[in-house]
Amino acid sequence: MTQNVFDLSGKVAIVTGSAGGLGKTIAKALAEAGATVALTDINTDALDEQKANFEANGWECSANRLDVANETERKAVVDEIASRFGRIDILVNNAGVILRKPAAETTDSEFTNLLSINLVGLFGMTTAVSGHMAKNGYGRIISLSSIMGHIGRAGQATYVAAKHGVVGLTKSFAAEYGPLGITSNAIGPGYFRTDMNAELLKDEQFVQSVELRTPLRRWADPDEIAGPIVFLSAPASSFVNGQFLMIDGGLAVTVPAPGQGS
Repeated sequence: MTQNVFDLSGKVAIVTGSAGGLGKTIAKALAEAGATVALTDINTDALDEQKANFEANGWECSANRLDVANETERKAVVDEIASRFGRIDILVNNAGVILRKPAAETTDSEFTNLLSINLVGLFGMTTAVSGHMAKNGYGRIISLSSIMGHIGRAGQATYVAAKHGVVGLTKSFAAEYGPLGITSNAIGPGYFRTDMNAELLKDEQFVQSVELRTPLRRWADPDEIAGPIVFLSAPASSFVNGQFLMIDGGLAVTVPAPGQGS
């Protein structure tokens, strides 16, 4: 039994935003664990490249262009995936954008646009797959929040609000879908070396301040998201529901000592 609790053979997983950043790593991790992965992304060129890489490794997959903010598109893609593979077992809500801008300079339309992708799109994807999961009495919903779903930061009010919202939705999904055999959990990545953080990584002073604030004294490598994702997708986490797992090297639970940044 111990050898099989992380096996995803026979499972079908949808990963939103799976053609780049952490989504690319997440999709690969699920495939390596045995899952058939439905790749979805708004960037069709990157999506085609990801699909080619999967096929080169012999991993079963599909690829669909998807704008998670588009309700009609969401439903059509989910139904197509369910029809093609006969089931949906895992949903990883990874697609998201960030806006680094002072609150007073942020327009309502900018805030609404961010929420439509990071929060409304996540809500819509979850409700779209829930019926398919319920048919088999089994489902795993994993939503990417952020360290910003636990703390706040100046200049990121819209992103912080959305990521706190992800945690709230996760808890409500856990309560609503649990009786159907569907678990819902969120993860909170800290500072990872990804394309989304490319601008931050150019700032040597900021990079060092994060390293000093983090007990492990470094930024995370994208591959370090793989283990938690597979765990929450697999039978190993069968009684884990409504939880928010931080993957931040301990940054959010520590108070910086003098000289360790702010």
